[in-house]
Amino acid sequence: MNMKKNLLALLLVLSMPVVHAASVQEVDRIVAVVNKDIITSLDLQQRVAQATRSLQTQHIAPPDQAVMSRQVLDQMINEQLLSQFAANNNVKIDDSEIDQTVLRLAKQNKLDLAGMKAQLARDGTTFEHFRQEVRREMLTARLRQNEVESHVSVSDTEVEQVLKSAQFANNTEYRLANVLVEVPERADGKLLEELSRKANKALSELDAGQAFGKVAATYSNSGNALKGGELGWRPAASLPPDFVALLEKLAPGQHTGVIRTQQGFFIFQLEEKRNNSGPQLVEQYHVEHILVRTNEAVSDSDAKTRILQIRDRILRGASFAETAKLYSDDGSANKGGDLGWVNLGDTVPEFEKAMLALPPNTLSEPVRSPFGWHLIELLGKRTQDVAGEREKMQVKQQIRSRKVEEAYLDWMRQLRDAAFIEDHLDDK
Repeated sequence: MNMKKNLLALLLVLSMPVVHAASVQEVDRIVAVVNKDIITSLDLQQRVAQATRSLQTQHIAPPDQAVMSRQVLDQMINEQLLSQFAANNNVKIDDSEIDQTVLRLAKQNKLDLAGMKAQLARDGTTFEHFRQEVRREMLTARLRQNEVESHVSVSDTEVEQVLKSAQFANNTEYRLANVLVEVPERADGKLLEELSRKANKALSELDAGQAFGKVAATYSNSGNALKGGELGWRPAASLPPDFVALLEKLAPGQHTGVIRTQQGFFIFQLEEKRNNSGPQLVEQYHVEHILVRTNEAVSDSDAKTRILQIRDRILRGASFAETAKLYSDDGSANKGGDLGWVNLGDTVPEFEKAMLALPPNTLSEPVRSPFGWHLIELLGKRTQDVAGEREKMQVKQQIRSRKVEEAYLDWMRQLRDAAFIEDHLDDK
């Protein structure tokens, strides 16, 4: 999940009028019970209004109100499960982290804090509501990192297998969208048949000319459903050969049939394709770092205190490399914290901003990122043709991205399977 992109989208979504209780005629009621928490009808109506406006902003025709309510409620149930998991495992987002993120969002939208508050007020959203949504997005990103991304790795062997394959010669990239009808882990034959019918109904609507974004918003269980199913660009070298062969038969705007996988029933649409060959000259930065991660056992303040102690140790003459080997929580620790040559965009925004501001061979102040607290040292910079290196890196990133997405879907499915959930949306 690109956190910066998600939070920018969040600011857009939250600049929508909130449906206040006074304007709703229906008496409030419970529409779902998630373990010991509840979701009310008014909560749901507010979120449906936001999601509808978000789709319209993306020029995607929203499905009818009943379908939107079902999709949004499913999303809200997942959010409750994540919030409960975080509370049970002492995973928190400090107010100071929220403050920093809100200020960064304001700056990205060319506003100061007062201007952001005024803009939110004009759009009918309270500043406190905005902060709560930012907290939820950041908490989801941290849980995804702690519980899924940190356990996923890609071996050099996996990358080499792709690089040696015939498909690696294909420099094509595809911008894709998808519909996912998810299949629970313990689905019986009757449920499988029902979900297959749902996927095929989505396919029949696409075949009849319905817009892919609307079909995704109506039928998909994927987290990108209310974004029209958008997946972004994927290089051919990172995709299974059979799938690339299938995409090559499609023109932009065309879709596949229903594809059965372990996660469920997929339909993909090819939005665009492009060729990415030729030299790629980029600025590269040789950088090393030390990371103290935040998790259920290490609070944000504890991690900051520890990184300050490490910084003081280095300033008093300790070797950066030896200190990294002893104290860094990053995979680069066994290399003395050396990340090698990195390109712009390879690191999270907070890390990159601090890296670019450093004079060579200067130790940074503590730097906060979604992973924890860093110390950074810039060793040098250069301009490099990275066409071959970029391809290798992209293959590795895309393999990892695919693994992370599959692992996250499985993890969320396990959370839902283990939870007590009562759905009263359709109760009369």
